[in-house]
Amino acid sequence: MSERLPTTPGVPRMRPLSIKKPSIISVLDVGSSKVACLIARLTPKKPGSILPGRTHDVHVLGYGMQRARGMKSGVVVDLEQAEQSIRLAVDAAERMADITIESLIVSLTAGRLHSEVFRASVDVAGLEVDEADIQRVLAAGGAHSVTDDRSLVHSLPIGYALDGTRGISEPCGMLGKKLSVDMHVVTADAAPIRNLELCVNRCHLSVETIVAAPYASGLSALVDDESEIGVACVDMGGGTTSIAVFADGHFCHADAIAIGGHHVTNDIARGLSTRLADAERIKTLHGSALATSSDDHEIVGVPSVGDDSHDIVNIPRGSLTRIIRPRIEEILELVRDRLAASGYAGRVGKRVVLTGGASQLTGIVEVARRILGRNVRLGRPLGITGMPQAAKGPAFSAAVGLLIYPQVAQIEQFRPRAGRSLVPEGSYLARVGQWLKEAW
Repeated sequence: MSERLPTTPGVPRMRPLSIKKPSIISVLDVGSSKVACLIARLTPKKPGSILPGRTHDVHVLGYGMQRARGMKSGVVVDLEQAEQSIRLAVDAAERMADITIESLIVSLTAGRLHSEVFRASVDVAGLEVDEADIQRVLAAGGAHSVTDDRSLVHSLPIGYALDGTRGISEPCGMLGKKLSVDMHVVTADAAPIRNLELCVNRCHLSVETIVAAPYASGLSALVDDESEIGVACVDMGGGTTSIAVFADGHFCHADAIAIGGHHVTNDIARGLSTRLADAERIKTLHGSALATSSDDHEIVGVPSVGDDSHDIVNIPRGSLTRIIRPRIEEILELVRDRLAASGYAGRVGKRVVLTGGASQLTGIVEVARRILGRNVRLGRPLGITGMPQAAKGPAFSAAVGLLIYPQVAQIEQFRPRAGRSLVPEGSYLARVGQWLKEAW
């Protein structure tokens, strides 16, 4: 099979799930520290047991994880090494599931994620709103320009209004004259997306669609009440920290910061003059973002660098905490500032959920409560079965969220191509209608 260079700047769309028969879904979470592949069977739930946003039961059949190579802050920096990491992760998942996959849903953390909200209005054709009116207003909401260097990742309706009355979730069948919609649009730099897709294609796999990592983390780690009353999901990865804001049950804002757990590891390696691998081990076993009264009495052994690498230097645990804490505070202060600048700080309310591998650092929840001034909890993947025990922590929230994403993907509409304004034509709507008809 020849390599396929992606030519479409926009992110490809995926078909809706069938609600009558099980489906096999494969996903790939490509981060700065790990590459994880999951293969799962999605079985339609029985009538009456459907939760909001969860129409299928998810059972993991195969699981594979590799250390990320050739990646930096979510961006492919070495194509061959990144390809090898993806190949090994996919191969492990295929062997465990005894299934050969052809396409993947892929997560995206790089590309300077950016959110915008567009509002569009149309006149209702008849006395009451019908499906054609909804399609027309969604088409109008999708008719906006994306610059050449950006690609559209998500285009989501987050609320309707009818004759100026806002907060309508389902306008079909209601009486009115003017129908409006607010569209949440998430864009990212085109080059990182194209290189990520190329890397997957070199593994003889196709990209079914690409999902913003903080959105996926929110889908797996949030409970229904949180997404309704307002919450910020902060995914603290190795190279990036990304933010997703949910309110009224909708994903309404995304942002990303190019600082993560790897920066803490680098600080430890420099501050204690040790190798990066040893710094990572020390951070995992002894690291804390919160000082305690016993820190100066607990001793941590630090291997030296160079010819005397077998020598161990003993330091008080408090010295390690004093290296870690400033970087964690910096990350959380940036998150606080980004939330304030987004205009959604009020809608978030008093709730923040931390996910991602870097969120497992001891004491980070307490520090986050102090800096963010909100209730903070550690989020873990919810509502799936078959995951190995080692993969049930916050580090796998994004990967599990990719399995949940197909259940809500049908609400996405009209992704215009980069560089021009695209008004969806009848032929496209006809294809969407055919997809929905087959799914039902």
